[in-house]
Parts: sequence; structure tokens; C-alpha cells
Amino acid sequence: MLANIFVMGLLNGCVYALLAAGFSLIFGVGRILHLTHTAYYMLAAYIIFHLVGAAGVSPVLAVFVSVLATTIGGVLFYRLLIEPVREHETTVLIMTLALAMFFQEVMLLIFGGHFRGVPAMVGGFTTIWGVKVTYQYVLSMVTIVFVLAAVWLLLSKTRLGIALRATAQDREVANLMGINVGLTATLAMLIAVALAAIAGAVVSPLYVLEPAMWTHPLVVVLAVVIVGGMGSIKGSIMAAFILAFAETLIVFLVPNGAFLRGAFSLFIMLVVLMLRPEGLYGVFFEGER
Repeated sequence: MLANIFVMGLLNGCVYALLAAGFSLIFGVGRILHLTHTAYYMLAAYIIFHLVGAAGVSPVLAVFVSVLATTIGGVLFYRLLIEPVREHETTVLIMTLALAMFFQEVMLLIFGGHFRGVPAMVGGFTTIWGVKVTYQYVLSMVTIVFVLAAVWLLLSKTRLGIALRATAQDREVANLMGINVGLTATLAMLIAVALAAIAGAVVSPLYVLEPAMWTHPLVVVLAVVIVGGMGSIKGSIMAAFILAFAETLIVFLVPNGAFLRGAFSLFIMLVVLMLRPEGLYGVFFEGER
């Protein structure tokens, strides 16, 4: 039981961390609550399903094409639809939610409401602590850890990372220092959409695909970024694993717990908001950044 909880909690935590890192990045740099974020996770998985199943493309090439196409599409939607109204927070909130619903309806129209699956890129399994762990699971975990490490290196060791962090701390000062904040926000969106697409790509052989598969991760990601602190990638990654293991415990230990996992994440979020509104690593007032 404990081994199963650890294995499932670790996978869910990695997926939530990857999604939450991108969500926190675009919120911190662009001040955008980008509710379309997890819809790109869904789109990437469905693109792989179509390329592998209908077009007969190799899984590796399908993953590459899926991540690239989703990232380009996400940046184009940002530049055409979101950036012109970025200063109007309510408009952006409604527009990004409407866009996510649009993607869901398109997938429903094309693929129907049936549950779908993507074949594993690698076959076989091993046994860890009495739990059968597929090599596809190991590959997905290694990929996510590698991507998270690359994001950390990008943010902490590169000029782009300095620009992203400076813009997140204070857009006006960053602009006065010669940083193109508009371009920086676009690059933040590119990275964020790519992270969501990679998350969808690596879990597509492990999870069941259906058009509404983006909704639960969106609820969890919102809870994660609030618990971790709005705009804090470090806090979001920590909170992602906290909520993932909490959800896994609910699923394994509570009867019909699978129906309560989203509600439990929101309950933890509400408790954190009451006790520490700024989250684990966030700030309460914008002026404190």
C-alpha cells in the first residue's frame, strides 16, 4: 500500500510540478492567470494520439511534433488574443477560460467523448518494493526531472533567466534597466506552454485521454500556486508534491476517494488562504516584491 502511494504520488507530483512551474512563470512575469494552460496539456496528448494512431508516425517524432506545434500555437494565441488586452485582468481571465473550453469542444467534435490511450514508447517493467513499475513510467519521470532541472538552470544561470526574474519582481524597473518586458513576457509564455505540452506528452501513454482531462489539473494547479505562493516557482514545485501525495492518500485510504481528490486540494488551498494568504513563498502585497 505505502509503495503504491509513493509511486503514484511521485508521478502526480512531477506532473503537477511541471504544470505549476509554467503557470507560476507566466503569472509572475506577465501577471496573467492563464486558465488555458492545462488545455495545452490536453492538446499535446491528443496530437500524439492522432499522429501515432491515425498517421502512423513514430512515438518519438510524434512527441517532438506535438510539443513544437502546441508551443507555437500557444504563443500565437497569446500574441493575437491575450496580449492586446493583457492589462484588463477580468477580460484575460474570461478569454483564457473560453479558449480552453473551445479546445475541449474541438477535441470532442473530432475524437468524440470516448476514452483514448496512447501506446507506450518503451515496453517492459520492473518491480520496486513489490510494486510493478513500467519502464514508460521511469522514462516519464526521468524526462520530467530533467525538464525541471533545465528550467531551474535557465532561470538561475542565464541572461534570459535574469530578465525573467527581474520582470517578475518589478516590470517598471526592469523596463528602465533596458529589458524588453513585452518580449520577456512572450518568452515566458513560450516556456510555460512548452512545459504544459511536455507534461501532456510524457503522461499520454500513462493516463487516459478524454476532452475534459484538463479540468482537474487546472483545479490542482490553481491550488498549488496559491499554496506555494503566487509567482513562486520554488513554492509551486513544493506545493505540487504536497498536494499530489495528499490526493494519493485520499484515493487509496478513503472509500470513493477518487471523487474527493479535487475537493481535498481546494480544501487545503482554503486553509492556506486563511492561515497564510501569501502562501509558502509568496508575498502579500505587490509592493513587497
